[in-house]
Amino acid sequence: MASHPEILWAQRSSATEEAKNIVYLTINLPDINESTLEYDLQPTKLTFKTKAGSAATEIKDYAFSIDLFAEVDPEHSAKRLNTRDLSLVLRKKEAKAEFWPRLTANKLKTPFIKTDFSKWVDEDEQDGEEKIDEDDMMGGMGGMPGMGGMGGMPGMGAMGGMGGMPGMGGMGGDMGGMDFEKMMAAMGGGAGAGAGAADEPEEDDSDDDGPPPLEDAEPSKP
Repeated sequence: MASHPEILWAQRSSATEEAKNIVYLTINLPDINESTLEYDLQPTKLTFKTKAGSAATEIKDYAFSIDLFAEVDPEHSAKRLNTRDLSLVLRKKEAKAEFWPRLTANKLKTPFIKTDFSKWVDEDEQDGEEKIDEDDMMGGMGGMPGMGGMGGMPGMGAMGGMGGMPGMGGMGGDMGGMDFEKMMAAMGGGAGAGAGAADEPEEDDSDDDGPPPLEDAEPSKP
């Protein structure tokens, strides 16, 4: 009998931005055998079946089929396979500001479906986030034979380009059109800052806020 792999999920919602109206799904299953993978995404249903394991571990059958809470757009959804998991970004069909109350259509106890706290934000905290889209999530890694553009690089996770670096705001590899050296110089670090410091003449601050001059003393008598 096939086992259920662990499914982690999170979501974003937007009534105006399609790229921010998505569901993140991670099928947390190492060593998926690509040649046995059967993945089918329909507007209201997701079906998955595969063998997973390696020579050092037991090779087992895994499968699940879930009815989604609402419709998604398979054509504008994305997927990426690596040695640790199968990552999906499902585009919600209906643009709404409200979150889905759950992943599945039916309110059932499903112990293998869990919240992905690494990607989750509360519904009222979304406005402060940078724009998210499938290209950033998948990293533009290219296609994998037979997987419809699932390409991926092990260890890259959900980080696309520089979009996952703390503090960089998902700007991507081109740094949002900014001059990298100027930006680093302004931050006071990196190669750009070092070059800028070398070109700038040192300021003579000998006259800056020094002590007041002493009063002229009367010449001493012999």
